Parts: sequence; C-alpha cells; structure tokens
Amino acid sequence: MSTITTEELSATTLLRFATAGSVDDGKSTLVGRLLHDSKSVLTDQLEAVERASASRGQGAPDLALLTDGLRAEREQGITIDVAYRYFATPRRRFILADTPGHVQYTRNMVTGASTAELTVILVDARNGVVEQTRRHAAIAALLRVPHAVLAVNKMDLVGYDEKVFAAIAEEFTAYATELGVPEVTAIPISALVGDNVVDPSANMDWYGGPTVLEHLETVPVAHDLSHCHARLPVQYVIRPQSADHPDYRGYAGQIAAGSFHVGEQVTVLPSGRSTKISGIDLLGEPVDVAWTTQSVTLLLEDDIDISRGDLIVPSKDAPPTTQDIEATVCHVADAPLTVGHRVLLKHGTRTVKAIVKDIPSRLTLDDLSLHPHPGQLVANDIGRVKIRTAEPLPVDSYADSRRTGSFILIDPNDGTTLTAGMVGESFAAPEPVKDESEDDGWDF
Repeated sequence: MSTITTEELSATTLLRFATAGSVDDGKSTLVGRLLHDSKSVLTDQLEAVERASASRGQGAPDLALLTDGLRAEREQGITIDVAYRYFATPRRRFILADTPGHVQYTRNMVTGASTAELTVILVDARNGVVEQTRRHAAIAALLRVPHAVLAVNKMDLVGYDEKVFAAIAEEFTAYATELGVPEVTAIPISALVGDNVVDPSANMDWYGGPTVLEHLETVPVAHDLSHCHARLPVQYVIRPQSADHPDYRGYAGQIAAGSFHVGEQVTVLPSGRSTKISGIDLLGEPVDVAWTTQSVTLLLEDDIDISRGDLIVPSKDAPPTTQDIEATVCHVADAPLTVGHRVLLKHGTRTVKAIVKDIPSRLTLDDLSLHPHPGQLVANDIGRVKIRTAEPLPVDSYADSRRTGSFILIDPNDGTTLTAGMVGESFAAPEPVKDESEDDGWDF
C-alpha cells in the first residue's frame, strides 16, 4: 500500500462524490475495485473480504463486500444503506457515499448526494438507461450536483462493443442535459475486471478518455463557499458557569456559508434584531475571522434573545423571512404526501409546524412533463409543493445556497422523514394555474 505523507495530504483538495444506479449495476463492486486498485484497502480488510468470499464459495474476492458492510446487505446482495468511505491518493482526498440502487431506498440517494460535488451514475451495458437511471439523474439535477459521470459498466459482457457504449452515452447525456445537469463525462468500464476504473483498459483501445480515478482526481472542485451569503444557524447557546467568565454568552454553530469577522454588523433572524460581532471563538481560541464549515462561537455586543434555530447573517445581506415556501421536493416516505398534510418543517437548526397548501405538479420521468395537481406524492415522486409555516423562516433559494435553501418535512406523529425539499427549484415547464376557489382552511 502506497504511503501518503502528511505534507502531501494537507496539500490535496477534497472531493465529495456519490455513486448511484439500479440494483445489480455494480456500484459496490466499482467502489471496491476503486479502493483496491488505488491501494486504499488495508491488508486486514482485504483478508476479511477474502475469508467472507471463500465462505460463500467464491473463488475470487468479492470486492463489493468492502462497502456492503451490513449483514442484511450481504444476505440480500444489495446495498440498502449509504456506505461512506474515506480514502486518498497523492493528488486528492475523497469522501465517497455508496448509495442504494433499489427503488425502495431511493431516499438514501438523496442523503448521499446532498453534499456531493460529483455523482457517478452506473448503467449496466446490457440494460442501458432505465427508469431508476433517469430518477437518479433527476435527483442529481435537483440537488445541483455540478458534475456527473456516466459509468457504463459490465462492458465485458457485451464484448466491449463501442456502439453499445456510444448509444447509452448519447441517450443519457441528452436526458441529463434536458434536466439541466451542467456536465456529463461518460466512461466505459468493467468494475469486476478493472477496465478503466483505476488503470486504462487493454480491451477498449477505441476509448481515449480518462479512467474513473483519473477523472475523480482532476475534475475541478468549486466547493469554496467563502464567497457566498454568510449564514450561521445557531445550534447552541453557551453560558458557562465560570468565575473567570461570569458574563460569557456565546452562540455556537457551524458556518453554513460565507465568512464572519469581528466588528461586522449582523442581524438575527427571524426576530430582525441587529448588533455587532464582538468576538469569535474557534476551538477555544479567539480569532478575527471565520469561514464556511468551521464550527465557531460568536460573541455579540448587545444582549439579544437568541436561541437554537435562529440564523445569524450579515445585516447587509439578510434573506427575507416568509411563511409561504414554494419548492421542488423528492418524497421519500412510504406514506403519501397529500394536500392538507400537517407536518413539521426542519430548516437548518429550526423546526416549525407547517401544512402542505398545494401540490401543483408531479414530474414524469419518462418525458420530463409535469402532471398537474396530482393531489399527492408517493414514495420516490418528484414534484412541486407549496407550504405554509406556522412561523416565519429566513430561507434562501437553493440555487444560492444548498444548505440554507433546503429543508425536510417530518411526520409529527413518529418523526419519520417524509420529504426533502429545495426552495425555489423547478424544471423548465409552466406551472399549472391555481384554482382560486379552493378552501385552504388556514388556522396559522
């Protein structure tokens, strides 16, 4: 196993990426091959896989077992949970989310891709683009994942036929482009054999593009959010009972985007009260400036009533607060989401009561048409919703911020996650005309 020095590791960039595809398309095998051939697997891990494979009567190690860690997954031979893996090469560090392919677990693909900068969507070369492929492409587009890789797998089972690959790549790229996916890179691979995963394939001399790992190492990563609208969702109010700091009151949280500096005028939402930052504590030490993804404690000049769920923003760049939210959602629960459904809406660190006012449309994945006023969304449906909240929320457009422009809907009875939403997102299709005669029955 190659050794990466501390200096090399600190100099590399980080890429978060997710894998997706239908059942048996070979996602787990691809991830296992990627880890194995890039020498990112420890000896004891490989030995455990070899023993598990031998106990199942397999002559060669089943590399899919490197990610399919749950016993239920191994018994069923499918991935049912998001498996996160961390590895590095001398050129880049990676956080990988291997997401489920089964339709029943599409909700986990939303989880895995929500923070990704790149999505690898696998297609079985024998089957081509199927409905689940289109669903994964639609979710990647909704989540605004900037890069997509189409990995046409199992090329060894179609005789490494260039025409098969070209037809699948053309169909998928056209579909993804219509969805608004900004970039698609198609790569023909065989995860089982190792063709074009880490090393170039000797069986496809007609292909002159990068291997999967080469593309992952070189794709531009633009996840620096320090230039975005600064946002700090308050997670906790710190008031230590200490004789040294009897008046200490700090507001702790992870900066979702942008940067804050001492002396900056800020506004607390939804109250709208303004003050200045008098200090910033980072890992127990005072600093003058802090930026996105850092967990900090802000100290403010004025004594303002602030609690968990509030949002601290620069006064010159405060988002509007609203009780009416329009969004595109992916419904992930088994129970349907219906008009009039009373839910909890979690936005950042704040959770409020809400009601589904309207479901204007549902997306049809085959031709990307919108089915007007479906009345409900069932598991894995993607559609538009209008929601009324009991309290005003400071929401950004998802196009401006993936963190503060997103939310989830929760069943208030048992805490089940119902829906993942993106504020303001929509596909390029006209919205149906609202029926003004309907009785909304609001009591908020």
